[in-house]
Amino acid sequence: MPRFLFLCCVAFATGAGTTNAAEPPENTTSDSALEADFVKVVQPFLKSYCFACHGDKKQEAKLDLSGYTSLSEVVANHRVWDTVLERLQAAEMPPEKASNQPTALARTAVIQWVEALRDHEALRNAGDPGAVLGRRLSHAEFDYTIRDLTGVDIRPTREFPVDPANEAGFDNSGESLTMSPALVRKYLAAARHIADHVVLKPQGFVFAPHPAVTDTDRDKYCVHRIIAFYDRHNVDYADYFLAAWRFQHRAALGIPQTSLSEIAIKAHLSGKYLATIWSIVNEPETAAGPLGEVQADWRKLLVPDDQETAQRVAEVKRDCERLRDKVVILRKKFAPHLDKMHVPGISDGSQPFVLWRNRQLARQRMRYVPSADSKEEVDSALEAALARFCQYFPDVFYVSDRAPYFDPKAANSGRLLTAGFHLMQGYFRDDEPLRELVLDKAAQHELDVLWLELNYVTLAPNRQYKDFIFFERAEPPRFMQEALFDFARSEDKAATSEAKIQQLSEAHLAKARKIGAGAQALEAIEEYYANISADIRWIEQARRDAEPSHLAALVKFAERAWRRPLALSEEEEVLTFYHMLREKDELSHEDAIRDSVASIILSPRFCFRLDRAEAGEASRPLSGYALASRLSYFLWSSMPDTELLAHAAAGDLNQPEVLVAQTRRMLGDERIWRLATEFAGNYLDFRRFEEHNAVDRERFAGFTNELRQAMYEEPLRFFVNIVSQNRSVLDLLYGDYTFVNPILAKHYGMSIAEEDADRWIRVDQAHRFGRGGLLPMAVFLTKNSPGLRTSPVKRGYWVVRRLLGEHIPAPPPEVPELPKDEAKLGELTLPQVLARHREHRVCAGCHQRFDAIGLVFEGYGPIGERRDQDLGGRPVETKATFPDGSEGAGLDGLQRYLHEKREEQFIDNLCRKLFTFALGRSLVTSDRSTIATTRTRLAADGHRFGSLVETIVLSPQFLNKRGRDDPRD
Repeated sequence: MPRFLFLCCVAFATGAGTTNAAEPPENTTSDSALEADFVKVVQPFLKSYCFACHGDKKQEAKLDLSGYTSLSEVVANHRVWDTVLERLQAAEMPPEKASNQPTALARTAVIQWVEALRDHEALRNAGDPGAVLGRRLSHAEFDYTIRDLTGVDIRPTREFPVDPANEAGFDNSGESLTMSPALVRKYLAAARHIADHVVLKPQGFVFAPHPAVTDTDRDKYCVHRIIAFYDRHNVDYADYFLAAWRFQHRAALGIPQTSLSEIAIKAHLSGKYLATIWSIVNEPETAAGPLGEVQADWRKLLVPDDQETAQRVAEVKRDCERLRDKVVILRKKFAPHLDKMHVPGISDGSQPFVLWRNRQLARQRMRYVPSADSKEEVDSALEAALARFCQYFPDVFYVSDRAPYFDPKAANSGRLLTAGFHLMQGYFRDDEPLRELVLDKAAQHELDVLWLELNYVTLAPNRQYKDFIFFERAEPPRFMQEALFDFARSEDKAATSEAKIQQLSEAHLAKARKIGAGAQALEAIEEYYANISADIRWIEQARRDAEPSHLAALVKFAERAWRRPLALSEEEEVLTFYHMLREKDELSHEDAIRDSVASIILSPRFCFRLDRAEAGEASRPLSGYALASRLSYFLWSSMPDTELLAHAAAGDLNQPEVLVAQTRRMLGDERIWRLATEFAGNYLDFRRFEEHNAVDRERFAGFTNELRQAMYEEPLRFFVNIVSQNRSVLDLLYGDYTFVNPILAKHYGMSIAEEDADRWIRVDQAHRFGRGGLLPMAVFLTKNSPGLRTSPVKRGYWVVRRLLGEHIPAPPPEVPELPKDEAKLGELTLPQVLARHREHRVCAGCHQRFDAIGLVFEGYGPIGERRDQDLGGRPVETKATFPDGSEGAGLDGLQRYLHEKREEQFIDNLCRKLFTFALGRSLVTSDRSTIATTRTRLAADGHRFGSLVETIVLSPQFLNKRGRDDPRD
C-alpha cells in the first residue's frame, strides 16, 4: 500500500473521535410523588390492559412494557412512552375490540402521569444541549462542502450507498452516520478523484471542473477558459449601434440622465468600444468610403416616437442588424490575405512557416492592406478613411477556431485556439482587436494571464517543440534526415534545454541557407527558435518560482477544509507530509501536492463534524468556529463562508444580534436551496424523486423524465420562496399559489404566456386548477401511488405521517393486499374496496387515522393529473369522514379540516423536524420547553419562517455543548 493510502487509513481508524454517550446512571432525583403514582396507578394499569399484547410472552409491534419497574427506566426510554401516550390519547390502546377495557378515569390518570413526568423531566433539564455525537459528513454535506471548497461541482459521493436516516427521517445525525471499512475505501477513492482536479498555477492552485491529470484534460481546462472569456465579450456591431442610438435619443426614451457607460453596462457591452462607435457615427463630417456609408446609414435611423416607442425600438434594432451585416460585407473586401511561405525542400506545414504566416495575418486584423491585384488609385483622404474603417471594424476580433494550414475551409471545426499545424500540438493567440478595442486594462490583464497559464499548465510550448522535431525527422520531405540532426530527438528529455534548442537552430539555419532559403524564410526560422526557447525558459522559471506559493496554498486549503485556523503543529503536519512524499516516496512536486490535497480531504478534520466535549458536567458555549459550522451546516449543508468565518475569528458570532444578522443573510443566499433539498426533501419524503420509476410509462406516456424533474422542483421552489421571502409556514398547507415551468403547467392544465415559455413562473389563484400549497403537488400524489392506481392509503399516510408527525406502526404481516390495477376493480370503487379493507380487524385501527384523508385526493390520478373518473371509468368520490367524525370533500375539505382541527399539530411537527435537523440529533425530553417557546414566537410573528429559524439558532441547545462528564443520555 502506498504511504499516502496507509497514512490516510490510519487517520480514519484512529482520528475520527466519534464519542458515544455513556450509559446514564440510575435517576436518584425523581420526584417521590411521580414514583408513588407509577407504582399505584401506572403499573396496575399496564398489568390489566397492556401486558396481554405487550408483555414478556407476547410483544405486538415489538413492544414489551413488562420490563418497566421503576421511574428511572421510564425516563431512560422516554421515546417508547411518548408512543404509549399518543396511543392512549387517541383511545387506540387497548384496541376497541379488546374485551377488557379501562374506564375513562383510569385512562386519563395514566395519560396525566406520563404528561406530568415528561413536563417534570423537561423542566429539570431545560436548556440541556443534548448529546450531539461526532459524525461524518453526510454524502450530501460532503458533496456540497467539496463544491464550496473547490469551486466546482464534483459530486464525489454519487456512487456511494444511500445514507441511512435517523428516526426523524434525516441523514445528518451521528445516530445514523457510521463509518464502515467499505465506506473508508470509497472515501479514499473520492479524495483521490477530487485531488485529480487540482490545477497548479503560477500562483497557488485551483480545481478544474473535470480531472486534469492528462495533457488532454489540461488542454481542455485552459482552452475552454479562454473561449469562455471570449464568449463573455459581446462584439456584435448591431448591439453597439443600437446602444449608441439609445444614448443619442435618451431623452425621448425617458432616460435623460443616463450616461453612455451606464447604457453599456445595462446592455452588457464594452463601454470602451461603445465610446469608440459613438465617436465614429457622430463625427460632424462624413468620411469617405465604407466608413462614410456607415455614418450615412446611421443618420437615417428612426427617431423615437412617444406614441409608438416600443415599435420604433424594434424597427431600429432591425435596421442596426442590417447595418451590422453591411459592415461585415464591406470589411470582407479588405480581409488580410497572405500566401503560404514555400521553400523547396522544406514542408509548407513546418512550424516556423505556419507561425510566421499566423503572425503576419494577426498584425493585419486592424489594418488597411490594399489588395495586391488592385489597380485603382486611392487618394490620401480615402486611404485614411479606409485605414480608420479597418481599424475600428477589424477583420475579426479574435480567432477561436483556426483551420489546418492545408485546408483553409476547415475553420470552425472544433480546433479551438490551435495554431493550424498538421498532426502537431500547438496554440496561437490572435485576439489583438478584442484586446485593444473592447477590453479595459483589468480585462486585458485577465486575458494575458489566461494565455500565460495555458502555457504554464499544459506545457504546450514543450510539447509543440517535441512534435516539431518528430515532424521534421519523420515526415516527408524529412528536412532533418541527415546525421547532422541525430542529436535532436523528441523523446530526449533534454531536447528542450536552451543548449540543444540553440544547437538545432544553428543546424536548421545552416541547411536552410544551403538549399537556398530566402531572407524571409531564414527570419521565420530564427524567430521560431527564439520564441519557443523563450516560452520554455519562462515555464521552467515560473514553475520553480511557483512551488512556495503552492505550499502556502496547501496550508490555506487545509484551513478552509478544516473550517478553522490551523494550529502550528497542524500546519507543520501538512508540510511534513508533502516533504515526506517528495523525499521518501520520490514523488514529483505536482503529485505530492495532489496527494497532500487528498490527505487533507480524507482527514477526520474534514470528513467529520467534531466538537469534542470538555471535562466537567456543565454545558458550555460552542467556540466561534464550531458555531459557524453548526449554522452553515444547518442552513446550507456545507462549510461556513468567508464572512461567517470572519465573525468567528472576531469572536462576536455568539452575540445574538450578530448571529441573527448572519442567519438572515444566509437565508437570503442562493445556497438556501440546499435547505430546501436536504431538509424539506427528507421531511416531506421526495428527496429521491428524481430516481422514481414506479410509474407505468406505457399507461402514462406523459410521465417523461422532464415532467418528473419538474415535479421534483416544484416543492423546492415553493419552499425556497417561503424561506427567502420570509413567508408564513402555513402557506405550505393553504398557499393559493405554486410554481410551474411549461412542462408542469401543461400537466396541470395551465396556460403559459409566450414570454414565459422557457422559465419557471409563479401562478397565483392556483385553486382554479386544483393546486396551491404542498397538498396537491404532483410529486407527492405520484410518489404515493403504486403505479396503476391511486392510493388513498399512501396519500393519507403521507399527510398524517409527514405533515402531522403521527407515529403509525408498520402493518402486520397478515394484512391483505389491495388490487394493483385500478382499472380491474370490477364493480367496486377504490373507496369501497378500502371500506372492506378496514373491516379486517388488524387493519381498522391504523386505517381509520389516514384513509379518509387520502380519499379526498381521488380527484387526482396516479401521476397527479386532475380527473373526474377513475381508470375503470367510474366517477371519482372525494367525500370523506375524517378521524374526528367531521366530513369534507376534496382539497378544500381537507384544508378546512386541517385548519380547524390539526393546524397546531402541523406546526408542532414542523418545529420539531427543523429543530432535529438543525441540531443533528433526535429530540430529547429537555427540548420540550424550547419547542414550546418556538411555537409561541412563531405564532406571535405571523408564523414567518425566519422567526422559526432564529428561535432555533438562539436556543441553548444550538449555542452550547454538553460537558464530557454529563451523566445524562
